[in-house]
This record gives sequence, structure tokens and C-alpha cells, in this order.
Amino acid sequence: MTGAPLVSVLLPVYNAGPYLAAAIGSILRQDYDRLEVIAIDDGSTDNSLDILERHRRADNRVTIISRENRGLVATLNEGLATARGELVARMDADDIAYPWRLSRQVALFERRPELGFCGAGIDTLLRGRIAKGRPDPVFQFSLPILSMFFTVFMHPTVVYNRKVIDEGSLHYDPEYRHAEDFDLFGRLARRFPAAMMPENLLVYRIHPGSVTSRHTGDMRRTHLRIVAENLEREGLANRTEDLRAIGDAVSFDTVARAAQFIVALEERISALPDDIRPSFAAGALNLFYFLYQLVGDEREPALTHELLTRTAKWNVIRRREQYALRPGPWAPWLSLASIAAGKKADRVAHYFKTRPAQTVLTPYQRGSA
Repeated sequence: MTGAPLVSVLLPVYNAGPYLAAAIGSILRQDYDRLEVIAIDDGSTDNSLDILERHRRADNRVTIISRENRGLVATLNEGLATARGELVARMDADDIAYPWRLSRQVALFERRPELGFCGAGIDTLLRGRIAKGRPDPVFQFSLPILSMFFTVFMHPTVVYNRKVIDEGSLHYDPEYRHAEDFDLFGRLARRFPAAMMPENLLVYRIHPGSVTSRHTGDMRRTHLRIVAENLEREGLANRTEDLRAIGDAVSFDTVARAAQFIVALEERISALPDDIRPSFAAGALNLFYFLYQLVGDEREPALTHELLTRTAKWNVIRRREQYALRPGPWAPWLSLASIAAGKKADRVAHYFKTRPAQTVLTPYQRGSA
């Protein structure tokens, strides 16, 4: 790229009052200032619009679109159509960008102008404390292949390069509501180069009111549908209804069918050429973990025991979880008590591995409105 590109920051907003000022403030305080913020208020009923108006009055880089509620996919597509920048950065209204986020991402595109899009690492904010994220070793494998199995980038870290991606490709598909980013990243990764930045550029807030928390069931069903479609396209799966069924209801029957699907998929992957087999294997393991979490959330240890036994995956979960789940079929109460104790231990460990949010963020918030 020649010259400093304009970065359009796409910020969908829906009832984000408690977090919005921190989110938009973190963008306006970036050390890269050739940007525009396109904030679309999707029919909020709280004070979100007032907060946006306050920031627009203070900074002419902010543009507000306010209208009735149309949902996230329509809002994202409207933002893409409105954006003027060569680069389009996603941002969520409940997250916080570090001041160097955009400058680092712009620098990546300047070094690698052929890239279609990129993502970055995150730190997480939970119960007022920030945990530093660690690079995931899965990203040593092929991004186009991994993108068939899971959402390769955290959505609010993504930047799209409109000089590379043609206009017809850069859109969110309403058919994949609540997993629209998974679908889009997969489509783009098959056609355009992508990169995962190893540094953490954003603080991702975890809270009960987030879109992910509120629509977990819909997200999981759509996620499994996308995986099934991808594997069908690659000729790696038959009877994908066995994978989809567990998204509708978790039972001994659907667990057994999903486990059988995983075993058959791994057998097909084992016959792939050496250059692509490890990436497909990493993707299939991620799919197993997705199912393990889905089944575990039912709080019926016998079902999780069934999944682990049928897939022969006891060795890929933590030893503490193995001990907790072994008695699941005959003493579920014991498994549940062990799981609860494990979660309590995780919370204690999280506390000692994290720092108070204000300690981390205050140096970057001085002078904020």
C-alpha cells in the first residue's frame, strides 16, 4: 500500500450502554488516527445512542446511523456498504482495543499487501480481571483448512482489505445467523490469503449479556451446519445429519451418532496426503472439543462419558476431568461434585493468573471523556 490507508471501524451497537464508552473511547485513542468510526445503533432501548452522540460531538471521525432493530447481520452489511476505507476493522461495543491495535494491523497490510484479511490474539476480561491470552499452536496449520472446522479469528479483531477482496465476496450471509463470521471467514480463506497476528491487540469482555452468551444454542446449531456443509463439499463426510442432530438435542442417540461421525471422519482424514493431513486432523480435533463442550453443558456426565468412550478421546482432555467423568454412568452425582470442585479450582487459578482490569487499562484511558 502507498500512503496511510483510511481504516473504517465498523461498530454495531445494541443496548451496550454499560460498556460502549470504553469501547468507542479505545478506538478514538488509537495511535493511528486516519480512521473513521461507523457506529450503527440497531434500535437500542437503553442510553447507547446518547453515548454515541456525545462522542460524535467530541470527535468528527464518528458517524452514527440509528434506526429500528434489524439484527446483527443486516447491521454488519450496512456498515460494510457505508465504509469508505481501504481497510475495514471490526469492533464490538463491549470490547476494548489496545492503543496500538490499528497501527499494528495497518503495518501488517503494508508488509503484506496481498492479504485479504487478518485476525489477532486477545486478552480476556472476566469478573473485573484480565487474563493474558496465549498464542494457539493450532495456527501452525493451514488457515483455509482450519476455517472449515471453526471460526479461525475472534470477530472483533478482524481487519478486511478491500483492495484485495472483491465487493461481491465481502458480505455476511443471513442464512448463517449467529455464526455469520464463521461462514464469512471460511469463504474468504478459500479465496484470499489470511494471517493470524501472534500479538494480543484487544481485550475481549465475557459477560452474560453478550451476543455469544445469549444465543449459544442457535450459534452451535449453525456452527455444526457450516462444518457439515464444508465436509460434504470436500467429500470427507457422509450422513452429516448425524453431526447436525446433536445441535438440536443432546441424548444418548445423538451422542452416539456424533461420535460415530467423528470416528469415520478421522478414518477418512488418515488417508489424505501428507501435506494436508495434519491440518485436517487439527480441525477434526477442534470439532471434537466443540462437541465435548456442547455435551458437557448438559450437566449429564453419563452423556459425556459416552462421547469420550465412543470416540476414544479420554487422553485428549485434562486428567482432572478424566477422574471426574469416569464414574459418570454409575455415580453421576459424584461426577457433578468433582466437576464443580474443578471449576472452583479454575476460578481460584484464574484469579492468581490475572490482573485487575483497571490496573491494565487505566494507563490507556487517561484523558478519556
